[in-house]
Amino acid sequence: MSSGIRTFDGAVALITGGASGIGRAFGVELARRGAEVVLTDLQAELAEEAAAAIVKSGGRASSAPLDVRDRQAVDAVVRQTVQRAGRLDYVFANAGTGVFGEAHLLEERDWDLTIDVNLHGVVNTVRAAYPQLVAQGFGHLVNVASLAGLVPSPFLVPYAMTKHAVVGLSKTLRIEAARFGVRVSAICPGAIRTPILTGNVLGRSVYSAMTPERMLEWWRRLGPIMDVEPFAKQAIDAVAKNEGIVVLPRRNRALLALLAWMPASAAEKVAAKMYRDTLRDFPEIARGP
Repeated sequence: MSSGIRTFDGAVALITGGASGIGRAFGVELARRGAEVVLTDLQAELAEEAAAAIVKSGGRASSAPLDVRDRQAVDAVVRQTVQRAGRLDYVFANAGTGVFGEAHLLEERDWDLTIDVNLHGVVNTVRAAYPQLVAQGFGHLVNVASLAGLVPSPFLVPYAMTKHAVVGLSKTLRIEAARFGVRVSAICPGAIRTPILTGNVLGRSVYSAMTPERMLEWWRRLGPIMDVEPFAKQAIDAVAKNEGIVVLPRRNRALLALLAWMPASAAEKVAAKMYRDTLRDFPEIARGP
C-alpha cells in the first residue's frame, strides 16, 4: 500500500449519501480533481446514475447501495473498497435527513429517523473507516454537520441536536487522530440549494400547508442560498487545507465570529427573534399541521 494521503489525484474517496445534493456534488468535484469516488446511498439507482455520469465525463466512479443505519452494511462497503483499491484516502460521512417543525409537533418517527441517520449513520461510518485509516497511517475523515450544529436552530430541534453531536465528535476525534497521521474535519453548511431544503425522500415538513416555494422563502430569510457546485468546490478546497471546522457560505463565518465576541445569550436572542418572525410571517406555520 502506498503511504501518504493523496490530494486529490489518485486518491480513493468513499461518500455516503452520494446520490444527490451535497454528496453528489462532492463526488463530481473530487473526480474532477483526479480522485476515484465511491458513491453510496440508500437511493441505489440514483447513486448508480450519478456514478455513470461521472464516468461519462471522464472521471472514475462507482456506486454501492447503502443504508448508513445498518452497521454491518457500512462495515462491508468500507472493507470492500479497501480490498479493491488497496487504500482509502477520504471518507465523507454525508448521508443525512431532517424534519422541519416545532418539537411539540414531531412524531416518534421524526426523532428516530433523524437520530438514526444523522448520528448513528455517522458513528457507523466512523467506526468502520477510522480504524482502517489509523492502520494505514493516513486518511481524512470528513463529517458533514451543519451551521445548525453551531447555533440554536428553531424548527430543526432533532436535526440541530444531531449536528451538534457530529461537530463535537469531529473536534474531539481530530485531536486523537493527528497522532496517527489521520485528519478529521466537520463541514458546516448553511443553506445549500439541494432537495433537502424543500423536503422529499430526504426529509419532511410537519406543516401540510408549507409548499416547496414557501419553504425556500423561509430558508432565504436566513441568508442567500448557496448553489451546490461552488459550495462543493470551496468545501473540497478547505479539506485540502485540513481545516477542522469548515463553515460555508463564507458570510456565516462573520456571523459566528460576531456571536463569539458577544455575550453567550446573543445567539439565543438572534434565534428567538427568527422564531417570532417566522410565526408572524408564515401563518401556515403558526396554525400548525
